[in-house]
Amino acid sequence: MATWNLGTTKHHVLICNGSSCNRVGAEEVTQAIRTEIANQEMDEYIHTTRTRCNGRCHDKCVISYPDGIWYKDMKPDDARELINSLKTDQPFVQKTSHTFCGEGFQRTEGTVKGISKQKETVIKVSKKL
Repeated sequence: MATWNLGTTKHHVLICNGSSCNRVGAEEVTQAIRTEIANQEMDEYIHTTRTRCNGRCHDKCVISYPDGIWYKDMKPDDARELINSLKTDQPFVQKTSHTFCGEGFQRTEGTVKGISKQKETVIKVSKKL
């Protein structure tokens, strides 16, 4: 297992490899992104992590930090555009699903809103027999 020196890292790319994403090609997307990083000699600047479910199964997401941009419907053919966008600090607008705006994430038009994370309060009533 490696311990990478992240001193020159500018972007951390989280690539969902949860079960839903894996069924639609997450491993191929992961490998394409990593290959493109190597091809553009950006290994020192872009670090990737293959994750489990990130909770946006409909989006099949890739997430870039520290810019806080979530990308949707990524395909292996999108790897070059994604890496180019990170190099230039310009979002890959066509694939952006959410952007961090200081106080939360703003969803782009056409992206599924999703369900609320608020938990329902469950009240258990005990009955005496």
